[in-house]
Amino acid sequence: MTAQNQIPEFDLFGETGGFPDVVHCEAIRDRAPRYGWSIAPHRHGGMAQVFLIEAGAARVLLDREHRKMAEGQALFVPAQVVHGFEFVDGTAGQVLSFPLPVLKAAAPGQGDLARQLSRPFIVETEPELSGLVGSFVRRFGESGLFRAPMLIALAQAVLVRMAELGGEGGARPATAAERQVARFEALIARHMSEGWKLADYASALSVTPGHLGRLCREAAGRGAGAHLDAAVMTEACRLLAFTQLPVADIGFRLGYQDPPYFSRRFRAVTGETPTAYRARFVS
Repeated sequence: MTAQNQIPEFDLFGETGGFPDVVHCEAIRDRAPRYGWSIAPHRHGGMAQVFLIEAGAARVLLDREHRKMAEGQALFVPAQVVHGFEFVDGTAGQVLSFPLPVLKAAAPGQGDLARQLSRPFIVETEPELSGLVGSFVRRFGESGLFRAPMLIALAQAVLVRMAELGGEGGARPATAAERQVARFEALIARHMSEGWKLADYASALSVTPGHLGRLCREAAGRGAGAHLDAAVMTEACRLLAFTQLPVADIGFRLGYQDPPYFSRRFRAVTGETPTAYRARFVS
Protein backbone atom coordinates (compact mmCIF):
# COMPACT_ATOMS: atom_id res chain seq x y z
CA MET A 1 0.00 0.00 0.00
CA THR A 2 1.30 3.46 -0.79
CA ALA A 3 2.07 6.15 1.75
CA GLN A 4 0.06 8.64 -0.28
CA ASN A 5 -3.43 9.98 0.05
CA GLN A 6 -4.30 9.20 -3.53
CA ILE A 7 -3.60 6.40 -5.96
CA PRO A 8 -0.46 7.28 -7.94
CA GLU A 9 -1.61 8.60 -11.31
CA PHE A 10 0.81 9.21 -14.16
CA ASP A 11 0.93 10.18 -17.79
CA LEU A 12 3.56 7.46 -18.27
CA PHE A 13 4.74 5.46 -15.25
CA GLY A 14 6.83 7.70 -13.01
CA GLU A 15 6.15 10.78 -15.15
CA THR A 16 3.65 13.61 -14.64
CA GLY A 17 4.94 16.21 -17.06
CA GLY A 18 2.35 15.77 -19.77
CA PHE A 19 1.96 13.20 -22.52
CA PRO A 20 5.14 13.30 -24.63
CA ASP A 21 3.72 12.61 -28.09
CA VAL A 22 0.51 12.03 -30.03
CA VAL A 23 0.80 8.41 -28.87
CA HIS A 24 3.66 6.59 -27.15
CA CYS A 25 5.59 3.37 -27.51
CA GLU A 26 8.47 1.90 -25.54
CA ALA A 27 10.00 -1.49 -24.91
CA ILE A 28 9.36 -3.12 -21.54
CA ARG A 29 13.15 -3.22 -21.15
CA ASP A 30 13.33 0.58 -21.51
CA ARG A 31 11.63 1.21 -18.14
CA ALA A 32 11.11 -1.96 -16.08
CA PRO A 33 14.81 -2.58 -15.22
CA ARG A 34 14.99 0.88 -13.58
CA TYR A 35 12.42 -0.33 -11.07
CA GLY A 36 13.87 -3.79 -10.51
CA TRP A 37 11.36 -5.28 -13.00
CA SER A 38 8.57 -4.36 -10.55
CA ILE A 39 6.08 -1.65 -11.55
CA ALA A 40 4.15 -0.48 -8.48
CA PRO A 41 0.35 -0.17 -8.61
CA HIS A 42 -0.78 3.03 -10.34
CA ARG A 43 -3.32 4.21 -12.87
CA HIS A 44 -3.73 6.60 -15.77
CA GLY A 45 -6.62 9.01 -15.92
CA GLY A 46 -6.09 10.12 -19.49
CA MET A 47 -4.93 7.12 -21.48
CA ALA A 48 -5.34 3.42 -22.19
CA GLN A 49 -2.48 0.99 -22.75
CA VAL A 50 -1.62 -2.26 -24.51
CA PHE A 51 1.16 -4.46 -23.10
CA LEU A 52 2.55 -7.17 -25.37
CA ILE A 53 5.00 -9.81 -24.06
CA GLU A 54 7.29 -11.23 -26.71
CA ALA A 55 9.52 -13.22 -24.33
CA GLY A 56 9.36 -13.78 -20.58
CA ALA A 57 6.34 -13.45 -18.30
CA ALA A 58 4.68 -11.21 -15.74
CA ARG A 59 2.34 -11.29 -12.78
CA VAL A 60 -0.20 -8.52 -13.29
CA LEU A 61 -2.40 -6.70 -10.79
CA LEU A 62 -5.66 -5.38 -12.28
CA ASP A 63 -7.56 -3.55 -9.56
CA ARG A 64 -8.14 -6.36 -7.01
CA GLU A 65 -7.30 -9.30 -9.28
CA HIS A 66 -3.94 -10.91 -10.02
CA ARG A 67 -3.43 -12.40 -13.48
CA LYS A 68 -0.50 -14.09 -15.20
CA MET A 69 0.83 -13.08 -18.59
CA ALA A 70 3.04 -15.31 -20.70
CA GLU A 71 5.00 -15.04 -23.92
CA GLY A 72 2.72 -14.35 -26.86
CA GLN A 73 0.00 -12.57 -24.90
CA ALA A 74 -1.25 -8.98 -24.95
CA LEU A 75 -3.09 -7.05 -22.25
CA PHE A 76 -5.45 -4.11 -22.67
CA VAL A 77 -5.78 -1.73 -19.69
CA PRO A 78 -8.40 1.06 -19.89
CA ALA A 79 -8.08 4.38 -18.10
CA GLN A 80 -8.63 4.44 -14.32
CA VAL A 81 -7.93 0.74 -13.76
CA VAL A 82 -5.19 0.29 -11.14
CA HIS A 83 -2.44 -1.94 -12.50
CA GLY A 84 1.02 -3.11 -11.53
CA PHE A 85 3.52 -5.66 -12.81
CA GLU A 86 6.08 -8.12 -11.52
CA PHE A 87 8.07 -8.96 -14.63
CA VAL A 88 10.41 -11.91 -14.90
CA ASP A 89 13.91 -10.43 -15.27
CA GLY A 90 14.73 -9.86 -18.92
CA THR A 91 11.14 -9.90 -20.16
CA ALA A 92 10.87 -8.42 -23.66
CA GLY A 93 7.88 -6.76 -25.23
CA GLN A 94 6.19 -3.47 -25.97
CA VAL A 95 4.05 -0.94 -24.10
CA LEU A 96 1.73 1.11 -26.31
CA SER A 97 0.04 4.13 -24.72
CA PHE A 98 -2.96 5.85 -26.27
CA PRO A 99 -4.40 9.18 -25.01
CA LEU A 100 -8.16 8.97 -24.57
CA PRO A 101 -8.98 11.21 -27.57
CA VAL A 102 -7.28 8.62 -29.81
CA LEU A 103 -9.27 5.80 -28.24
CA LYS A 104 -12.55 7.72 -28.32
CA ALA A 105 -12.07 8.56 -31.99
CA ALA A 106 -11.74 4.82 -32.68
CA ALA A 107 -14.65 3.91 -30.40
CA PRO A 108 -17.01 6.90 -30.21
CA GLY A 109 -20.08 6.95 -28.02
CA GLN A 110 -21.17 3.86 -26.13
CA GLY A 111 -21.29 1.32 -28.94
CA ASP A 112 -19.98 -2.22 -29.14
CA LEU A 113 -16.31 -1.29 -29.57
CA ALA A 114 -16.39 1.18 -26.68
CA ARG A 115 -18.05 -1.50 -24.54
CA GLN A 116 -15.28 -4.00 -25.32
CA LEU A 117 -12.59 -1.40 -24.54
CA SER A 118 -14.10 -0.38 -21.21
CA ARG A 119 -12.60 -3.27 -19.21
CA PRO A 120 -9.18 -4.95 -19.05
CA PHE A 121 -8.61 -8.21 -20.90
CA ILE A 122 -5.78 -10.49 -22.05
CA VAL A 123 -5.60 -12.06 -25.52
CA GLU A 124 -3.31 -14.41 -27.37
CA THR A 125 -1.37 -12.54 -30.02
CA GLU A 126 -1.62 -13.68 -33.63
CA PRO A 127 -0.03 -12.57 -36.91
CA GLU A 128 -2.40 -9.67 -37.63
CA LEU A 129 -2.03 -8.09 -34.19
CA SER A 130 1.73 -8.68 -34.17
CA GLY A 131 2.02 -7.07 -37.59
CA LEU A 132 0.03 -4.01 -36.53
CA VAL A 133 2.11 -3.59 -33.38
CA GLY A 134 5.31 -4.01 -35.39
CA SER A 135 4.22 -1.31 -37.85
CA PHE A 136 3.28 0.97 -34.96
CA VAL A 137 6.69 0.49 -33.29
CA ARG A 138 8.57 1.16 -36.54
CA ARG A 139 6.56 4.29 -37.36
CA PHE A 140 6.96 5.61 -33.83
CA GLY A 141 10.74 5.64 -34.29
CA GLU A 142 10.56 7.52 -37.58
CA SER A 143 9.95 11.12 -38.56
CA GLY A 144 8.10 12.62 -41.49
CA LEU A 145 5.32 14.95 -42.48
CA PHE A 146 2.53 12.44 -41.93
CA ARG A 147 3.97 10.60 -38.92
CA ALA A 148 1.24 11.72 -36.49
CA PRO A 149 -1.82 10.74 -38.58
CA MET A 150 -0.19 7.42 -39.49
CA LEU A 151 0.51 6.66 -35.83
CA ILE A 152 -3.07 7.52 -34.87
CA ALA A 153 -4.40 5.26 -37.64
CA LEU A 154 -2.15 2.39 -36.55
CA ALA A 155 -3.05 2.95 -32.89
CA GLN A 156 -6.73 2.68 -33.70
CA ALA A 157 -6.12 -0.44 -35.79
CA VAL A 158 -4.30 -2.04 -32.83
CA LEU A 159 -7.19 -1.16 -30.51
CA VAL A 160 -9.80 -2.54 -32.90
CA ARG A 161 -7.87 -5.79 -33.40
CA MET A 162 -7.41 -6.17 -29.63
CA ALA A 163 -11.16 -5.69 -29.20
CA GLU A 164 -11.89 -8.26 -31.92
CA LEU A 165 -9.64 -10.82 -30.26
CA GLY A 166 -10.99 -10.03 -26.82
CA GLY A 167 -14.56 -10.51 -27.99
CA GLU A 168 -14.14 -13.67 -30.05
CA GLY A 169 -16.35 -16.54 -28.93
CA GLY A 170 -18.91 -14.33 -27.23
CA ALA A 171 -19.00 -11.16 -29.27
CA ARG A 172 -22.42 -9.77 -30.13
CA PRO A 173 -23.89 -6.34 -30.73
CA ALA A 174 -24.78 -4.38 -27.62
CA THR A 175 -28.48 -4.16 -26.87
CA ALA A 176 -30.20 -0.81 -26.43
CA ALA A 177 -30.30 -1.47 -22.67
CA GLU A 178 -26.56 -2.21 -22.56
CA ARG A 179 -25.76 0.99 -24.43
CA GLN A 180 -27.88 3.03 -22.01
CA VAL A 181 -26.29 1.33 -18.99
CA ALA A 182 -22.86 2.12 -20.45
CA ARG A 183 -23.88 5.79 -20.51
CA PHE A 184 -25.03 5.42 -16.90
CA GLU A 185 -21.61 4.00 -15.97
CA ALA A 186 -19.82 6.89 -17.71
CA LEU A 187 -21.90 9.38 -15.72
CA ILE A 188 -21.11 7.56 -12.47
CA ALA A 189 -17.39 7.81 -13.18
CA ARG A 190 -17.70 11.56 -13.73
CA HIS A 191 -20.03 12.43 -10.86
CA MET A 192 -19.58 9.90 -8.05
CA SER A 193 -17.61 12.40 -5.93
CA GLU A 194 -20.51 14.87 -6.13
CA GLY A 195 -22.95 12.68 -4.24
CA TRP A 196 -25.38 12.30 -7.14
CA LYS A 197 -28.47 10.29 -6.32
CA LEU A 198 -30.17 7.81 -8.61
CA ALA A 199 -32.70 10.45 -9.65
CA ASP A 200 -29.86 12.74 -10.77
CA TYR A 201 -28.47 10.05 -13.04
CA ALA A 202 -31.89 9.19 -14.42
CA SER A 203 -32.54 12.87 -15.17
CA ALA A 204 -29.19 13.20 -16.96
CA LEU A 205 -30.14 10.18 -19.09
CA SER A 206 -33.64 11.58 -19.74
CA VAL A 207 -35.35 8.54 -18.23
CA THR A 208 -37.28 7.89 -15.03
CA PRO A 209 -35.55 6.09 -12.12
CA GLY A 210 -37.95 3.19 -12.63
CA HIS A 211 -37.04 2.87 -16.31
CA LEU A 212 -33.32 3.07 -15.48
CA GLY A 213 -33.87 0.23 -13.03
CA ARG A 214 -35.51 -1.88 -15.72
CA LEU A 215 -32.62 -1.19 -18.12
CA CYS A 216 -30.06 -2.22 -15.50
CA ARG A 217 -31.91 -5.42 -14.67
CA GLU A 218 -32.08 -6.28 -18.37
CA ALA A 219 -28.42 -5.46 -19.11
CA ALA A 220 -26.69 -6.30 -15.82
CA GLY A 221 -29.10 -8.45 -13.84
CA ARG A 222 -29.46 -5.99 -10.97
CA GLY A 223 -31.32 -2.78 -10.24
CA ALA A 224 -29.99 0.71 -10.88
CA GLY A 225 -29.30 1.36 -7.19
CA ALA A 226 -27.24 -1.83 -6.89
CA HIS A 227 -25.40 -0.96 -10.10
CA LEU A 228 -24.57 2.50 -8.76
CA ASP A 229 -23.43 1.07 -5.42
CA ALA A 230 -21.19 -1.48 -7.16
CA ALA A 231 -19.46 1.19 -9.27
CA VAL A 232 -18.88 3.51 -6.31
CA MET A 233 -17.64 0.70 -4.09
CA THR A 234 -15.20 -0.43 -6.78
CA GLU A 235 -13.53 2.97 -6.46
CA ALA A 236 -13.73 2.69 -2.67
CA CYS A 237 -11.92 -0.65 -2.87
CA ARG A 238 -9.17 0.93 -4.97
CA LEU A 239 -8.71 3.76 -2.48
CA LEU A 240 -8.69 1.38 0.50
CA ALA A 241 -6.18 -0.95 -1.12
CA PHE A 242 -3.78 1.54 -2.67
CA THR A 243 -3.83 4.61 -0.39
CA GLN A 244 -3.69 5.34 3.31
CA LEU A 245 -6.61 7.73 3.31
CA PRO A 246 -8.76 7.35 6.44
CA VAL A 247 -11.97 5.46 5.82
CA ALA A 248 -14.06 8.54 6.57
CA ASP A 249 -12.11 10.59 4.01
CA ILE A 250 -12.71 7.93 1.37
CA GLY A 251 -16.42 8.15 2.10
CA PHE A 252 -16.34 11.94 1.80
CA ARG A 253 -14.44 11.68 -1.48
CA LEU A 254 -17.16 9.42 -2.86
CA GLY A 255 -20.02 11.66 -1.81
CA TYR A 256 -20.93 10.12 1.57
CA GLN A 257 -21.18 12.82 4.26
CA ASP A 258 -21.94 10.30 7.05
CA PRO A 259 -18.91 8.00 7.67
CA PRO A 260 -20.89 5.27 9.51
CA TYR A 261 -23.39 5.14 6.65
CA PHE A 262 -20.54 4.77 4.15
CA SER A 263 -19.14 1.86 6.18
CA ARG A 264 -22.55 0.20 6.33
CA ARG A 265 -23.05 0.57 2.58
CA PHE A 266 -19.56 -0.77 1.89
CA ARG A 267 -20.24 -3.83 4.02
CA ALA A 268 -23.63 -4.38 2.40
CA VAL A 269 -22.07 -4.36 -1.08
CA THR A 270 -18.77 -6.16 -0.42
CA GLY A 271 -19.59 -8.36 2.56
CA GLU A 272 -16.89 -6.90 4.83
CA THR A 273 -16.08 -3.66 6.59
CA PRO A 274 -13.73 -1.12 5.00
CA THR A 275 -11.17 -1.79 7.75
CA ALA A 276 -11.28 -5.55 7.18
CA TYR A 277 -10.99 -5.08 3.43
CA ARG A 278 -7.96 -2.81 3.80
CA ALA A 279 -6.27 -5.25 6.19
CA ARG A 280 -6.02 -7.79 3.37
CA PHE A 281 -3.67 -5.45 1.49
CA VAL A 282 -1.38 -4.53 4.40
CA SER A 283 1.91 -6.38 4.09
